[in-house]
Amino acid sequence: MTSRTSTRRAALAAVAVTAALVLTACGGSGDVDGRAAHGPSASPSTSAGTAHNAQDVTFAQGMIPHHQQALEMARLAAGRASSAQVKDLATRIEKAQDPEIRTMTGWLKSWGEQVPMAGMHHSGHSGMSGMTGMPGMPGMMSDGDMSELKKAKGTDFDTKFLSLMVEHHQGAVEMAGTEQNKGTYGPAKTMADAIVTAQNAEIKEMKKLLGKR
Repeated sequence: MTSRTSTRRAALAAVAVTAALVLTACGGSGDVDGRAAHGPSASPSTSAGTAHNAQDVTFAQGMIPHHQQALEMARLAAGRASSAQVKDLATRIEKAQDPEIRTMTGWLKSWGEQVPMAGMHHSGHSGMSGMTGMPGMPGMMSDGDMSELKKAKGTDFDTKFLSLMVEHHQGAVEMAGTEQNKGTYGPAKTMADAIVTAQNAEIKEMKKLLGKR
């Protein structure tokens, strides 16, 4: 009996060890599977963040030409501005907005949507009139505004550039605000947040340079 009892205890111990190992193994894979298992429950928010709606398309199709015009304005500063601060601001605007144009272009291509063509962004052009959100974009300069800016030099350019860019930035902030409220595509909403933060800060900077509060 003693021998049988010992054998039985040894068998039970082996079973216990085996069970412990199995549970440990399951627990280990459970962490991985657990994270994956959380995927389905998290997928609605994830899919919501990666899905896009009409507002996201409008945002990208509108902000691309809006940014393109800002770049056109900024590139004038190097040869016309007299203020080093204005030149520095223009350089920062170009460095920030050029990559954003490329990013938004990528979104539109991946969605199978039309990408705005460079040079078709002025309010007087009708080439983009069939595109969502193009007419009456806030802050866009008219052909006349751009013509006057191109003719200006020195301190006159500085004043015109800052005044026009404040208005331009305010328009971009308004457009980004709409995206924040109505868009569904996570990266677009994140970009909208960045635009609001960066351009509001630049508006304050430009107003200070203009002597405004």
